Amino acid sequence: MTEETRPRVSDAEMLARFQNSKKRPPCSDTLGMRLAALSQDDQWVRMEFDVSPSFANPTGAVQGGFISAMLDEAMSTAVIIASNVTMTAPTLEMKTSYLKRLMPGKASVEARILRLGKSACFMEAECFDAEGALVAKATATAIPMPFKRL
Repeated sequence: MTEETRPRVSDAEMLARFQNSKKRPPCSDTLGMRLAALSQDDQWVRMEFDVSPSFANPTGAVQGGFISAMLDEAMSTAVIIASNVTMTAPTLEMKTSYLKRLMPGKASVEARILRLGKSACFMEAECFDAEGALVAKATATAIPMPFKRL
């Protein structure tokens, strides 16, 4: 079944589908991820994260690799949702700019697709701390491919 033939559900139904899924990848749980909002037409998602104190570096701030993982998780999910769960997009390259430190606790990420083509997808995401301050930004290029569980 292709994206064109698969019935499209509303944003509210898609959000509920992801929030109630029993097939969440373990990495999503490790990151403390919860999909909070989405727009299929505008191709964006917002995720909330409960950032574990175990992600902290010796200074007490969250180690940058975990922030990158949260940004990557959001961008990948944006592609899955924009394709009506027919495509995934493994990341080919990603650049992250860290603007201020993130402390364990609540955080959110907003990710959007800039262009989704047949052979490449361009995305960007922003990570915010509990007070809404911008912590990090990322851009990524991915390769769209049919979604299938391995």
